[in-house]
Amino acid sequence: MKRWAAGALLALAPLLAPAAPLEPDPELRQALLRAVNAADSFEHRYDAEVWLSDMSDRMARYAPAAIPDAQERLEFLQLVHREARRAQVPPELVLSVIEIESRFDRFAISKAGALGYMQVMPFWLKELDRPYDNLFNAPTNLRMGCTILKFYLDREKGDLIKALARYNGSTGKARYSHKVLNALSRRWFQK
Repeated sequence: MKRWAAGALLALAPLLAPAAPLEPDPELRQALLRAVNAADSFEHRYDAEVWLSDMSDRMARYAPAAIPDAQERLEFLQLVHREARRAQVPPELVLSVIEIESRFDRFAISKAGALGYMQVMPFWLKELDRPYDNLFNAPTNLRMGCTILKFYLDREKGDLIKALARYNGSTGKARYSHKVLNALSRRWFQK
């Protein structure tokens, strides 16, 4: 059975069956507990549990093939949150940029040669005298991508349209910025 069909059946189950509490998947629960306990970028454990669980569910629904393993998805989200907080950018904005830039493909390569989740240009490795760093390595890619995004947000004094256009290399055009903001408002912004 297709995953979406199984998900739809699970979503409808409470309406079709007597109100019996559903047991969460024990492996997912353990994975979430491990991620939450190690979530050092959150102020409170409860905040970590809620955010990681919510974003993991959103990723599983939106991009099930991108990171299908629940444990790997939680570790990725933890890393996104930590790097976003370190750079002082909203983690949901980072998820939106990743969605548009790479569709959560760790090994994505753009026509211009940008690499990884956040599509960082490899010339930065030479500029930083770090030629052996790997932009397909998630921590490296996210640290650099979040830092670049923050730099452009600061440069544009918080103007998301202009900062995102700079990030994408499309200064003066708003198409890319609107794609990211649309993804943010439809899928990643916490409601």
